[in-house]
Amino acid sequence: MSAPEILVVGSLNMDLVARASRLPAPGETVSGHAFATVPGGKGANQAVASARLGARTAMIGCVGADSFGERLRAGLAADGVDQGGVRTAEGVSTGVALIVVDDGGRNGIVVVPGANGLLAPADVDAREEALAAARVVAMQLEIPLATVEHAARRARALGKTVVLNPAPARPLAPDLLACTDLLVPNELEAAALAGVPVRSVDDAIEAGRRLRAAGAGTVLVTLGASGVVEVGPGEACHHPAPKVEAVDTTAAGDTFIGGLCAALVRGRPLREAIAFAQAAAAISVTRPGAQPSIPFLREVDVP
Repeated sequence: MSAPEILVVGSLNMDLVARASRLPAPGETVSGHAFATVPGGKGANQAVASARLGARTAMIGCVGADSFGERLRAGLAADGVDQGGVRTAEGVSTGVALIVVDDGGRNGIVVVPGANGLLAPADVDAREEALAAARVVAMQLEIPLATVEHAARRARALGKTVVLNPAPARPLAPDLLACTDLLVPNELEAAALAGVPVRSVDDAIEAGRRLRAAGAGTVLVTLGASGVVEVGPGEACHHPAPKVEAVDTTAAGDTFIGGLCAALVRGRPLREAIAFAQAAAAISVTRPGAQPSIPFLREVDVP
């Protein structure tokens, strides 16, 4: 397989998806009307997205020795993702995500990490060749933080563009932020990391400025239907989202990041890359599921 342009270090989960008219309140049981098992996990979703959207992509991750793990690896291979860095661990289950989606496309998610919790710095070192070849290295926080920090340090030392999706949110060390060229939180993650509520574009700009002051490079706060706020060394910019009717927002953020990385390795300036990623994410929310919702390059109508 050709050398990767993008290396994703992250999680692989099987999504167990129930659809219901609304999300249950705490302690409440609601009746659902559909169920499916769908390949997912933030890392795998982002790898699939970048591959479908035109970039040679490799992944480093860990699955269990079970049918879910086999299916996840096969799915990556089918989309052309180099999954030679996905290790199979004995005696532990593949990660799973329990997802409820309501009829308005909103979701609630519980993640059980399983084998994702075993992904170690040594797994990154074992794929040094892929790390050296890639131009962009993307990570999330569904794997051990020590592994994320190690991958970020190695990528920065090699001069790669480091993209960090801090999800799920947890405290980040200043040296990790300092290794990050693009920090891409959603509004909840930005609020948790910056210590300020994020309910508006102005709030997102303030959160982005605080995160930059803490050491991050450029911060892109994704606001769902309200678009993306870009806070970099220049003037902050709001990028409105395309208007679509959402069916399921699962993997929309992952599609955005995969599209962003794919556009960057094609040489797009950041703001063009954001527009491309938004167009891809807008398509994904019109379809159910995680990886099944991710579009292909030919479907994204952005030059």
